[in-house]
Amino acid sequence: MARATDPPPLIPGLPGVTRPPVLVTGGTGTIGSQVVLELLRSGVAAKVLTRMPGHGTTGGEEIEGDLATGAGLAEAVDGVQSVIHCASNAAHSQDVDIDGTARLCDALAEHNPEARLIHVSIIGCWENPLPYYRAKAAAETAVTSSGRSHVIVRATQVHELVHRLVGTQFAGFGVGMRGLRFAPIDSRWLAKQLVDHALDESLSVATAEYAGPEILTARELAVLTAHVEGRRTPRQVRLPAVGGTMRRFAEGSNLPGPNAVRGGATYAQWLSEQRA
Repeated sequence: MARATDPPPLIPGLPGVTRPPVLVTGGTGTIGSQVVLELLRSGVAAKVLTRMPGHGTTGGEEIEGDLATGAGLAEAVDGVQSVIHCASNAAHSQDVDIDGTARLCDALAEHNPEARLIHVSIIGCWENPLPYYRAKAAAETAVTSSGRSHVIVRATQVHELVHRLVGTQFAGFGVGMRGLRFAPIDSRWLAKQLVDHALDESLSVATAEYAGPEILTARELAVLTAHVEGRRTPRQVRLPAVGGTMRRFAEGSNLPGPNAVRGGATYAQWLSEQRA
């Protein structure tokens, strides 16, 4: 009897012909968990790299490993057709985002050189001096300098993150920054794009940008959130864009360029679904 974690048949009813699995790093996170679900919906087995197996429900085969140390990476990359690299840690970006990405590339080079790497990054990481963004840019460099087949996917902020940012209130007040705008993206739709790249054998080296279908100011998002959630609209304390990081955000460094692919549910649609 086949196990739940066995790769499904490429052709139903024809045993022995299977789709190689796809490894997902950060598979318990906001984007990674949606990637795992999309892989399973697509009939592709998912392997999930995790430091603590059993502590999160992923639906994939959990492989114990740690990007910060390199432990378990050889086993994790063995036999996979692609790796969708969603793992990130703003508090430990040097160990996880930069060095961890380099360790992952080294493990692929040694143990599975034919596998493709789909690397998740952030739109604007090269234009903003925010330390976490600089780490994401350095992680991209680790990928491109590895010489391996890869796709770098840059995305705008997912709905879940934007909700946390604009929904925070202090005694009925919200804190905003003049000029701050977002093009929030549906993590489910983004996951579909990542899986498509992982399964596209024609790709060798590419860069793609994805964003949500609309651009809204932080104030508009805060008002919309309060309205849908049945709360009073917060009075907003608008802070000036002081310093290089804030100025770059105010100038729109986090917004998609003209070549970005736009799609997925709007923030209002996503928010209504959460309330339902």
